[in-house]
Amino acid sequence: MTTPIVPRWEWRTFAGRFDAGVDRRFDGLPAERVDESDETYLVSPHSDASVKVREGLVDVKTVVDRSDDGLECWRPVLKAPYPLSGHDVGVLVRALGVALPPLQRDEYARDQLVDELIRPHPELLPVRVHKHRAHFTLDGCMAERSEVRNEHTAVRTIAIESEDGDLVRATVRELGFDPRTNVSMPRELKVLAGIA
Repeated sequence: MTTPIVPRWEWRTFAGRFDAGVDRRFDGLPAERVDESDETYLVSPHSDASVKVREGLVDVKTVVDRSDDGLECWRPVLKAPYPLSGHDVGVLVRALGVALPPLQRDEYARDQLVDELIRPHPELLPVRVHKHRAHFTLDGCMAERSEVRNEHTAVRTIAIESEDGDLVRATVRELGFDPRTNVSMPRELKVLAGIA
């Protein structure tokens, strides 16, 4: 039996540092999990889809809805290990809004995908990041306070997620933020990479 894929409303913000009150709020919560990861995001000028390689998986999410006040509803469309099938490669490139020449393989190992399809593409940019993430439950929402580093800079980020958009809004406001300031990870990475 497969688990149904449920889209989630997400809000995220980035800063060099956050207000002391925001940090105190998170410091007062028990972290459910803390992890370190090295990930490669693929960014494109034609799309804000989240396409990343994490722990040997390709993970693709796309926005399926946007609220008037800036929240985004994200839906996972692919989570697959290597080698990727031709179908999965198609899902990835469609999410990024680019075209590829006809595929020469039935499936692609990671190095083949990068060397033959991604690196030569003039509009795709791999952005390598290191993340230190702490996961919490905050007012019924999944919450994350993280540091994201790449070769150029380090920024801190806070994310709030739930299937219930109103709950996300209430939690964002309770932290002292405006839901309209929502910036997704792919958009921020494009800014850091200089293509946005």
